[in-house]
Amino acid sequence: MKHTSLQIIRDEHSSLGAMLRSMLLMVERGYGDDPQQFFDVLRSMLFYIDEFPERLHHPKESNLLFPRVVRAAPSVMAAVALLERDHLNGEQAVRELQHLLLAWELLGETRRTAFVEQCRHYVDFYLAHMRMEETVIIPEAEKMLTEADWKELDAAFEKNCDPLTGKYPPDPAYARLFTRIVMKAPAPIGLGND
Repeated sequence: MKHTSLQIIRDEHSSLGAMLRSMLLMVERGYGDDPQQFFDVLRSMLFYIDEFPERLHHPKESNLLFPRVVRAAPSVMAAVALLERDHLNGEQAVRELQHLLLAWELLGETRRTAFVEQCRHYVDFYLAHMRMEETVIIPEAEKMLTEADWKELDAAFEKNCDPLTGKYPPDPAYARLFTRIVMKAPAPIGLGND
C-alpha cells in the first residue's frame, strides 16, 4: 500500500538533495561575472533550508514518525537517537553556514575557504542523514506501522508539502523565495545558467 507521508518524505528529500548539490555546484564554480547574484542565490538557498526542512519537515519526523517507528521496532532506537541529534543541531549548523557565507561576501576572499569547507561538510552530513532515514527508518516503518499510524502520518505530512518538489503550490508567503531560487539557481534546482 502506498502511504502519502512516505512519498512526501521522499519527494522532500529529493528536492533538498538537489538543492544541496546545486549549492556545491555553485560554490565549486565560484561567482564568475556576477558575485551579487551568486551570493543572493546561496543566501536564498540557505534561508530555504533553515525555513522549510528545519521548521516543517524535521519536526514532523521527530514528533510523529520516529516515535511510532521506535515503539513498533525498538531495534532502530540507536539510529533514531542519531537522527534526533542531527535534527537538534541542524538549525545551528545552517545558521553557522549562513554566517560564514555573509563573512565571505562582506569580508572577501580570505573568508572563502572557511565557507567552502563547511559547506562541503554540511552537504555530506545532510545527505548521509537523509540516506539513514530512507534506508533504516522508512523500511521499518513500512514493515511495522499500523493503518491507524499511517492515517495520522499521512494527514500530518500532507499539511506542509515542500513546493520545491514541483508537486505542490507554494505558500504565498514563500512564493518570492521559491521564484528567486528557481529562476536564478543553476540546474538541477533552477533555471539559471549552468
